[in-house]
Amino acid sequence: MNILVANDDGINSTGIARLVSALHREGGARVFVCAPEGQRSAASHSITMRKPVRVREVDFADAEMAFATSGTPADCVKLGMMLMEKRGVRIDAVFSGINHGANLGTDIIYSGTVAAAFEGNICGVPAVAVSVDRHEATHFDYACTLAVEALKKAVPHMDNNLMLNINTPDLPAEEIKGVLCVPVGIRDYGEDLTCLGEEDGCQVYRYGGEPVIFDGEPTDSDALAVQENYASITPLRRNFTCRETLDTLKQWRIGK
Repeated sequence: MNILVANDDGINSTGIARLVSALHREGGARVFVCAPEGQRSAASHSITMRKPVRVREVDFADAEMAFATSGTPADCVKLGMMLMEKRGVRIDAVFSGINHGANLGTDIIYSGTVAAAFEGNICGVPAVAVSVDRHEATHFDYACTLAVEALKKAVPHMDNNLMLNINTPDLPAEEIKGVLCVPVGIRDYGEDLTCLGEEDGCQVYRYGGEPVIFDGEPTDSDALAVQENYASITPLRRNFTCRETLDTLKQWRIGK
């Protein structure tokens, strides 16, 4: 099986190196890499339209071929698929990660990791996003195990409109309680907007904040699962249509 791997932390991150190695060595896949040359977290599903994207081939352990780009995570998947096609390689699935930091609840709206996986769907293949719940993550073993199991057990049954979002606590494998298949939950942040001063006549701000899990969060959500030291797996589709509201929308007679 031919797997394209991308991420949003950059091609030199520990997470992507661990994922590529696991998919190749334990998963038996031929792995190809196309990832940003630097940090692109929270890029969401943006693509580069008004300037060229630089691409250079690089050496990458356990990969058949690897490219670093100046583009976004979504750019990397789109470009990676095209570059592989030009070389006669048919990509069977896209894996994105392993991200340093969880992608839970509303994180998926902002996440470059999840967007890269969804771009795989747009390009016609199933996809898997994998994340560990800490920006300074050190425990990737269980995330690698779940990625390899997803490759072997799930990907062969997935269509090109489906992606799996896998998140694990940053804990040794033996301390993780198990795996829960759960829906997207609520994940909010204690928002912090810090003024850094003035530069060239402009006020300069830095946006940040620590994640907050609400006490009223459903017990069967991805955010609470990881908070309680379980790994979570959530199936996602890129069609955002709220079908149950279509008939009601017609009754509102907007524009009539």
